[in-house]
Amino acid sequence: MNDVIIHYDRLIDEDNDPFRDPPPLREYMDKWDGADFISALALKKNDSVLEIGIGTGRLAAKTAPLCASLTGIDISPKTIRRAEENLLYLENVQLICGDFLQYSFVQSFDVIYSTLTFMHFEDKYMAVSKVAAVLSDGGRFVLSVDKDNSGFIDMGNYRLTTYPDSPENIARCAERCGTLKLKQELETELAHILVFEKRH
Repeated sequence: MNDVIIHYDRLIDEDNDPFRDPPPLREYMDKWDGADFISALALKKNDSVLEIGIGTGRLAAKTAPLCASLTGIDISPKTIRRAEENLLYLENVQLICGDFLQYSFVQSFDVIYSTLTFMHFEDKYMAVSKVAAVLSDGGRFVLSVDKDNSGFIDMGNYRLTTYPDSPENIARCAERCGTLKLKQELETELAHILVFEKRH
């Protein structure tokens, strides 16, 4: 994950912050997690929520006002510091700098979501299993699966390796967990949105 940390820290050094994008770029990002994604979360005012890969807070700014508490985790220290600045006005947000796969959460969550982050997890089953472990019974897991299968992010002067996936494989990983049931699948121009519920 060191390459991922370096990549996202570098973006902050370049002042590349999607939270502060102009409207046309925000509309472009909505192709992964726009209105359909937000609706699929089905957030309630008393929900505790976890965002995996919160970045600089672009999506959290939309979701945090809809729930009781939002915890965001991200592996990039500089990204988390920028998120702290961007989301300072939201009193129900807690930010964690850490590796989701390794972090020991002290609570469970009613809703867990992630977008443009699972491409950095090589072991998809481990990631989905960790979600299942920290998701409350009856909780929802909503994942935006990028349609880009190139296997890298091309930054011009360097490439960052990614681990593309398919909705079918994520669904298989969830089935292996035994508690995550696929309830809904949506499709946008650039992503598949999968909605799971945790049931024993």
